[in-house]
Amino acid sequence: MGHAAHESSKKRIWIVLAILTIITTVEVGFGIVKPDAMHLYGFGTSWLNWFFIILTLVKAYYIAWAFMHLEGEKTWFRRAIVWTVVFLISYLLILILIEGDYLNETLGPLVKW
Repeated sequence: MGHAAHESSKKRIWIVLAILTIITTVEVGFGIVKPDAMHLYGFGTSWLNWFFIILTLVKAYYIAWAFMHLEGEKTWFRRAIVWTVVFLISYLLILILIEGDYLNETLGPLVKW
């Protein structure tokens, strides 16, 4: 029984590694290529930046899910952790985008970026 659990753990780690590697490879690929279609501006920043933000959040959630063993917790506990983090990150992200836009509008004519 112990050997089977060990093999299962090794398999799980390799699966997590493969998923995180694929997501990171996609991020690096888009960072190198930077498609022109994704340079259009959405809410506060370009769609390419939103793509990176979303993929980074997906990786962070999956790391918490796999390595902090959230998949085995009760539903209410998972939601309490995940939704708290989602709201905090959303708040900080919107705050940074608003302040960055203000600085760009204020300092844009004065500083050559």
